[in-house]
Amino acid sequence: MDEKHLPGFYHDAETESRRGQRRTMLFSRVRLIGAVVAAVGGAFKWKIGGSGVDVWAWVALGGFLIALFGELLLWIMHPELKWNAGRTVAERVKSLAWRYAVAGDPFPSTAQDPRKELDLAIADAVKEHRKTVLLTSSNDAGHQAMAQLRSAPFAERRNVYREARVHDQLTWYRRKAATNEARATIFRILLIVGELVAIVFAVLRLLGTWDVDMSGVMAAAVAGGAAWIGLRQYENLRVAYASAAGELADIYQRLPYTDESEWATTVDDTEAVISKEHTAWLASRPSAT
Repeated sequence: MDEKHLPGFYHDAETESRRGQRRTMLFSRVRLIGAVVAAVGGAFKWKIGGSGVDVWAWVALGGFLIALFGELLLWIMHPELKWNAGRTVAERVKSLAWRYAVAGDPFPSTAQDPRKELDLAIADAVKEHRKTVLLTSSNDAGHQAMAQLRSAPFAERRNVYREARVHDQLTWYRRKAATNEARATIFRILLIVGELVAIVFAVLRLLGTWDVDMSGVMAAAVAGGAAWIGLRQYENLRVAYASAAGELADIYQRLPYTDESEWATTVDDTEAVISKEHTAWLASRPSAT
């Protein structure tokens, strides 16, 4: 079992989340770049023609207009709401699907009508996000694959869950933790370099050897970089992903020794670890509330 077998709502939500993320990043870049361009235009003066048109003033105006355009797109389209809601729905549906497929809580092997319970649980999990995320798809072939796994012997279900769910998620968390650590380090170094350059320009201006206010430009660039770090949450994500990876690594080692009598609660505990990471991610989002 893999992602193509997950319910249609998962794929709808995943698509919406990715689209919302791309737009959030794009519009945020436009806004930050526009602010820096405006700062550059404000630092220089260059008048041409008989009327004395200040070219750099027009550059500053263009930068402000670009920044305003990005801000308006973020405000009107609210792409981050779709990003957050889409990921929330996708994570919830994915967790419920795996619980059902391997007979974990709340769909143990003793459930009278597990398919009905799954459908009701998914409907309840996504109802608060239906106004934000369009959920219309179905996946009958995927449901057949999940039902087939559910009816398989316990040892097979345990092995599939261990490798296709726990190990796959563990690998993803481990990779993301390393990526976010590297990006956090790079951006912090860039910010420090930018602040040092701004200090140099400020000192040169105090000494009278440099009459262009480049320190203002660097300050705008540093502020933009800090805002970008705040948006991407590199350090917070590194901590959350590393913590989840550590817990899942421990679960991965213990799963082969889990008895069928404790299987349903073990799956529930494992999914709770994954859910905890998502809850931490959602809490870090500026528009999560």
